[in-house]
Amino acid sequence: MTQPSPGRQFDLSGGNLALDFVNTVSSPPTPERLERLSDYPHLVVFGEETGVLSKLVSDRLFQIAGEVPSHGETALQQAVRLREALFDIFSAVADHRAVPGSALALLNFAVQESAPHSRIAYRNHRFVVEWVGMDSYLDSLLWPIARAAADLLTSHELANLRICASDQCAWLFLDQTKNHRRRWCDMKTCGNRVKARRHYERMKRA
Repeated sequence: MTQPSPGRQFDLSGGNLALDFVNTVSSPPTPERLERLSDYPHLVVFGEETGVLSKLVSDRLFQIAGEVPSHGETALQQAVRLREALFDIFSAVADHRAVPGSALALLNFAVQESAPHSRIAYRNHRFVVEWVGMDSYLDSLLWPIARAAADLLTSHELANLRICASDQCAWLFLDQTKNHRRRWCDMKTCGNRVKARRHYERMKRA
């Protein structure tokens, strides 16, 4: 199984694992939609870059998927379905719309599937959630993602959920600025692009 080329593959500006996972598609509302989870290895790399999967676990998952590629493809399809459900849920929350029941049902199923693999541990003077057997299941990355989504939905942080103001983007993020007036997923990309377009439109009218 061919692994992705070295170098960071994903933007992790969402402020939450579940939001970063949703943002593995660029420009989702437009024809220029760019799929970053193009194959199972990229799903594993996302787990590595977010710190959810260790190198040892990643290597084992690559090995298992390489032995039966169709199993890796099935895990990838599961991941994409969960990602779409999470987008439907969180974008509805950000836009103050009703949350689709089918998307919430899929998340609940994922949370229930993850539960038998989690345990509470005490490390470095604090309690943490540990995941057991991540190196044995090709879809194990979805366990902490589903848990992160559930934790966010039931936390006060949900009030800081935003969707990028650019009409060419739909990335989600937590607004952690002091005044809570952040509008763009990234000022250097979407923010500057929108400002440049508005400037061009003003100059054109003038």
